[in-house]
Amino acid sequence: MTDAVVILSANQAFYDAFSTASFDLMKNVWSSSEEIVCIHPGWAPLYGQEAVMQSWSNILMGGHPPKITCHNAIAHFLKFDLCFVTCFESLQGGTMAATNIFLNEENSWKMIHHHAAPTAQHIPHTSNDNSRLQ
Repeated sequence: MTDAVVILSANQAFYDAFSTASFDLMKNVWSSSEEIVCIHPGWAPLYGQEAVMQSWSNILMGGHPPKITCHNAIAHFLKFDLCFVTCFESLQGGTMAATNIFLNEENSWKMIHHHAAPTAQHIPHTSNDNSRLQ
């Protein structure tokens, strides 16, 4: 697989975990490092493994996790082991712009940062495959 396919697959795994409300899959997406950060829409930043994973547990296991779909994911490689993905998130009631940062840990891309915020922009659908490498 190309680098683009691998990183975009890691990004999609995050959204798959979210949309299936699987805490185990979500935990597998994230780095086990204490140096992780998550900024949910409208929330203050959450720092560290315990705070980030507790937030996902609450969201996913709280009974009504939001249905979410990722669109137009673009991978931006900074170094051989560091990449960020920008994308749009489609949820009932709105659209978010998101940035997900991944670190290659022992040949596996793991999320170290997620930030999503509301946007007024409509999702630009360009094709059936809305993912690319930049």
